[in-house]
Amino acid sequence: MYGPNPHSSAEKLFYSPIEAAIRWCGLVNYEASILELTWNYPERLISAFPQWPCLYKNLEKILDAVRNLELRYGLLGIAVSPGTPVDLKLLTIRHSDLKSWMFHHYPDERPSFLFHEITPDQESIRYGTYLILLADRDALQVQLKSTETKLQELMAELAAAGLERENLRSLADSAKEISGQSKAGFLNVIGALVNTMLGSSESGRRHSIFDSQDLLSIL
Repeated sequence: MYGPNPHSSAEKLFYSPIEAAIRWCGLVNYEASILELTWNYPERLISAFPQWPCLYKNLEKILDAVRNLELRYGLLGIAVSPGTPVDLKLLTIRHSDLKSWMFHHYPDERPSFLFHEITPDQESIRYGTYLILLADRDALQVQLKSTETKLQELMAELAAAGLERENLRSLADSAKEISGQSKAGFLNVIGALVNTMLGSSESGRRHSIFDSQDLLSIL
């Protein structure tokens, strides 16, 4: 976020390469004298303005970016397709394209005509926003931790349920395997009970009121 630009008079919708270089170097106050020089050959700037070496360097950076299609350009303010031949005297660069190019290729550079300085009030707002975002992040971390704990508990319950199911299945399989032996054992027990019920004590007294197995079968 940026505040009002104190150099708004230096802003334009589009610039010639030399105009952009002048503003990049902060030499707007000397723009008229610089533009009097025929700048079609950037190397002339070195001898004409030796006190401002950045002027030539920045102009070369801009022209190099145009030649290598890193920086979009146009003809008298009208955008053209990349690679379209344009006379250097008529070549222009849009403000937004210049700003985007500088942001990505020269992130440490913040010329005032492109990037407005942040005011104290805006800095305070940014800090307040940061605190709000920080609080939201902390709350989300707590919620995430709680969710992870619940997920672990659920996984443990599912694992326990799966183990219990396996145990029941194992018992069922075991019951199937010994069902034949169990049946024989049960028959022996039943036979012993029947004999006892139809038998008599040593004194001759019957254990049951039934005289035979036929009566038991009726019941």
